[in-house]
Amino acid sequence: MDNLTKEKKDWKRVFTIIFTGQFFSTLSSYVVGYAVIFWLSVETRSAEVLAYATIASLLPQMVLGLFTGVFVDRWNRKRTMIFSDLFIALCTLVLASLFFITEPKISYVYLLLVMRSAGMAFHVPAMQASVPLLAPQDKLMKIAGINNMIHSVSTIASPALAALLISLFRLHWILLIDVAGAVIAVLTLLMVHIPDPEKGEKVPPHLGRELLEGLREIYSKPGLLWLFILALSAMFFIMPVSALFPLMTLEHFSGTTYMMSIVEIAWGIGMLIGGAIIGHKRLNNYKVVLINLTYLVLGLTFVFSGILPPSGFAWFAGVTVIGGISMTMYSGSFTVIVQTMVEPAALGRVFSLYASIT
Repeated sequence: MDNLTKEKKDWKRVFTIIFTGQFFSTLSSYVVGYAVIFWLSVETRSAEVLAYATIASLLPQMVLGLFTGVFVDRWNRKRTMIFSDLFIALCTLVLASLFFITEPKISYVYLLLVMRSAGMAFHVPAMQASVPLLAPQDKLMKIAGINNMIHSVSTIASPALAALLISLFRLHWILLIDVAGAVIAVLTLLMVHIPDPEKGEKVPPHLGRELLEGLREIYSKPGLLWLFILALSAMFFIMPVSALFPLMTLEHFSGTTYMMSIVEIAWGIGMLIGGAIIGHKRLNNYKVVLINLTYLVLGLTFVFSGILPPSGFAWFAGVTVIGGISMTMYSGSFTVIVQTMVEPAALGRVFSLYASIT
């Protein structure tokens, strides 16, 4: 029995430790993220500001994602996740310190979002690429479901917590919550061993060559390239619309921060339901069908949301639950397809490219 097989036999203990840390890290990040969104929405009531905030959150990860996977596959993945968490915590701590000294400025918030996005460009693919090294293949859908449920619980709890905190404390105090969450995540990662994937013959590092190897890995797997193209097409339309949900609640439905939090909680409830559904072993053989179905359902929820009258907030919240279910089932199915089709040594590049284009 090789070392990788031994690691997988102990997968439950390892994932219990990792997911404990990830829960606190995710919850704290979500609370801070929503607090920033609420603060920007209330202070500016501007779609332009929210659009710039979305760009600041996504653009670094999109650009760096073209290259970070090369380093994720080249470096030790556990250390990559630890240093990414520490980098995000340090940036948040520095920005919180600036806010102690001077009044919060929107430009500072943009800077924080950029730095957090840069750190996540390394952390996310490193985590996703590590999962197949730690768990048996037939458990990957279950793990994807649990991971999505962690995010959903955070989504449900964090809007209410963020709305409460933003009404009680200034923004710089709330930022410190993210620092604490990152420290917990690092401590739990230090408690487990994450093996490195088996690699071929040693060759001198070369960014361009390794990047092309990741692209060839996508192209060489039957159907995977089309899956990426469809994902890019769908996310191109989904992300701009979802970024405007808080402003839609405020302006179209004449809502409050409380109503904004209800929408986010509704999305989280949908994610929780979706995570529970995809964890069912009977769905292991229907991943592609689930992806195609969720594309259709998610699109219809957005269309329906767009034609609702100002008095239709309750319908909007209900449709958001359906959207959360669809999005979770899509992301879980897609992640497992990639984890099972791509060689572990190339997973970092493939997942970082996916994060970049979507």
